Parts: sequence; structure tokens; C-alpha cells
Amino acid sequence: MDIIQENIDEVNAVLKVKVTENDYLPKVENELKNYQKKANIPGFRPGKVPAGMIKKRFFKSVMVDEINRLLMDSLNTYLSENKVEVLGNPLPKRDENNIIDWDNQKDFEFTYEMGLAPKFTVELSGKDKFTYATVKVDEDLISKYVSDVAKRYGKVEQTEVSAEGDLLNGDFVELDSNGEILPGGIFKTGSLFLDKVKDEATKKALIGFKIEDKVVVDGKHLSENKVDLAALLGIDKEKAETLDCKLQFTIKGITRLGAAEINQEFFDKLYGAGNVTSEEEFRLKIKGELVSMFVNDSDRKFYNDVVEHLMKKITFNLPNEFLKRWILNTNDKPITPEQLEVEYDNYSQAMKWQLIENKIIKDNGIKVTNEEIVDDVKGLIISQYSQMGFQPSDEEMDETVKSVLKNEEEAKKIFEKLYGQKVMELFKTTFTLENKEMAYDDFFKTSK
Repeated sequence: MDIIQENIDEVNAVLKVKVTENDYLPKVENELKNYQKKANIPGFRPGKVPAGMIKKRFFKSVMVDEINRLLMDSLNTYLSENKVEVLGNPLPKRDENNIIDWDNQKDFEFTYEMGLAPKFTVELSGKDKFTYATVKVDEDLISKYVSDVAKRYGKVEQTEVSAEGDLLNGDFVELDSNGEILPGGIFKTGSLFLDKVKDEATKKALIGFKIEDKVVVDGKHLSENKVDLAALLGIDKEKAETLDCKLQFTIKGITRLGAAEINQEFFDKLYGAGNVTSEEEFRLKIKGELVSMFVNDSDRKFYNDVVEHLMKKITFNLPNEFLKRWILNTNDKPITPEQLEVEYDNYSQAMKWQLIENKIIKDNGIKVTNEEIVDDVKGLIISQYSQMGFQPSDEEMDETVKSVLKNEEEAKKIFEKLYGQKVMELFKTTFTLENKEMAYDDFFKTSK
């Protein structure tokens, strides 16, 4: 067997694989002997079918299977031994010069297209400065959070007239362009928190109504979160993304959350008996929780800024035409060339960042050990068990860890999360950070 690599340019190449009869025939003949031992053909006792008949009936299919196996193994070995970094997988080249006559040919030549990973460098330097923004946890924000917590643990009351902050229960019905109920349209009973309605006109339109009142609203303004909107109206997320219709909402119930009284009973319910004994301690506790809660938001904003900086700074070419062919040939869900053209830019940007991040991980010797993965899973399990009020035994812990890591998708998420945390730590210790406190609203306006 002979494999020749021909580079077209820095990111495209072809592999020519020559397979001779000597490469596959011994394995084929051996497999045919196994067929002869097992073949069950009318008129012949098992194991007594003439070799010539076995060869005539099965030689071609066995040969094709063996050559395909040989090609796969040899390609993987070649790429590994020669340290060829490819994007996607090699694709068989199909044209008039690569037509195979399986009935008459004994020697074959196969041609594969390859997309090569581009060569580039990543320089992380303290000369690069980034703003590390944090949310300013001031007294107003603490008071708002205290109010939210008090409401969460307060009394639930049924009321007659809707007001801001209420939970409305009722029936959503889709209307046609004439304001009539649309047959076969949306019809769903649901619950709507007015606090979650961000469109002020829509929120205002739902205030001041009584049970059995009917209100017409614009469906798309009921929630900015399309997953929540889909759940509320009983539709799929794709439909929620493009929803553009009027809905009649018949109010069937109005629930109001009355705030709990801020006292020792409330403190004990939240933090355990005697752990917080005054409103001052309570507010300090809340402040600490808010600071911890916003760390992930600060990290995410900083990380996005670094990604944007490196994506602009580092330039290289991708084998775009090859990647498009590869996606069309291997995508799990069917995709048209037209769809691919629309979506390809996002795909190529994601691949570019993946290559940059992998380069950073390799250059800096970042590794995630199995012990770190297990410890992370244990931490998650302990957190979940503590919320239910008990501690798992060592045996329960080990079994749960095994169960979690058996799920390949879950294990992959944990693996990627730990790598992400280490890359984040590298960014924080390498770049020069300028800390900046921002008001809550300003922070999240700039974080979108």
C-alpha cells in the first residue's frame, strides 16, 4: 500500500492511496474460508459448499468490505504517524477519474480531499489590558433583593384585580387578522408573572383587570426568553422565535405574593436557627450572596471581551469550501446548500475560536485530570443532596459519580467546563486587568 499527500495550499490537500491485490487478497481469502465453514446453501451440507461457489457468490462483497476497512485503518495510521492535523475527516473525491470497476480491477487508487488545520501563533501578553467589570452591590440593590426574597417566602393570596407583580392564570387563544378566534391556532392554559413581562406596553395592558376579563396582547411581547414563551404557549421554540400574532387572554385567576415579615422567624427559615440575628447581619449576608452571584457574570463578560480581542488579532485561513462539503456530507440533520451558506459564517467563527482555544490549551500545558473530573462531580452531588437536607454515604457518592460519568454528553460538559475554568484563570493571571464597578443596569446593558 502506498499513500501520497499532495498539498494544494496551506489548508487544503489530497491523499492518494494505492491498494494492490497483495494488500487485501490474503485477508479476503481467509474470510472466504470462514464463509465456507458457515455457509448454509441448499443442496450442500454445512461446510461442504465448493470453494469456487463461495468465491463466485461472496468474493466481491468481501473484497469491498476488506478494502474499506484497510482504507480506514491506513488513513488513521498515516494521519497519526505523520502528525497531520485535519479539520473534519478526509472525504472521498468523486469525479469521472475516480470511477471504480469492482468486477474487473485488482489494483485501486483512491483519492481523498482533506482540510488542514491552519498554522498560527497565539501570544498572550500582560501588555494587553482588559476591563474586569463587576456589579456594584449598593444599598439599593440589596434592598431590592431583600424585597424579592421576602416576597418569595411570603404568603400567597388570591385577589380580585390584577396589579404589577401579580401572577395571572388564564387561557391564551390565537386570533386571526379580523380579531376572531383562529381555528387550529394557539390554545393554551398558562400562568404569567407580570414581573417577567419586559415590554412595558404589554405589562400595562394586563393591569387593572378582573377574573373573566378578556385582554388582547401581542404574543411575542409576553416574554423575551423564547424558551419560556414556547412553554407558556405550548409551541416549539422555532415557532416562538418568529411568533407574530395577537392573543386573547381570558383571566381565570389572580395570585398575589405578599411579602414575608423581616424578623427572626424569617432569618431562621433562610439560614437556620440563630445563624442570623439582626437585619444588619441579614443585609450583610445578602450582600455576600449577591457578590458571589455576579462573579460568573463578570467572568463571562471578561471572557467574551478576550475572545473578541483574540479573534480580531489572530488571522488565518480555513479550508472553507472543503468544510462546506464535509458539513453537507456528515451533518446529522439534513441541510441544504442554501441553508449552509446562511449559517456558515457562524460555524466558521465558532471553529476559528475552537482552534485558537485548543492552541492556548496545548501551548500552556493545560490538562484536566480524571481526579479533577470526579471531584467536580462530587461537588455537584453534595450541593444537590444538601438542598434536600441530607448527606450521601461514600457508597452512594461513588455510585452516583459512576452513573453521571457513564453519560457521555454529561461527562463531556464537565470536561469542557473544567478546561474553560483553567483557560479563564490563565487569562486572569496573564492579561492586565483594570477593575471597574458598574451599576446593575449599566453592567447588564453592556453584557448583552
